[in-house]
Amino acid sequence: MRNLKRLIFIIIALLIAAAIVVFVLENQQSFALVFFGWNAPELPVAVPVIFALLVGMMIGPLLVSVARLRKKPRASRLP
Repeated sequence: MRNLKRLIFIIIALLIAAAIVVFVLENQQSFALVFFGWNAPELPVAVPVIFALLVGMMIGPLLVSVARLRKKPRASRLP
């Protein structure tokens, strides 16, 4: 059973990696991003999209952990 879970995890990881490679290869057009007057260098479309995805993957769990800490009941102080 353990090997089956590991095999399924590896297959899913390979499919995600393949999807990312295909996305990058299909989006090679260059464009310049302007954000609040700041001009980024011309990059392929896939670079900012993948960067935004990675930032979201880091911020999401952080926000969830902050929300869990706020909802955690505090120990009552006994006299």
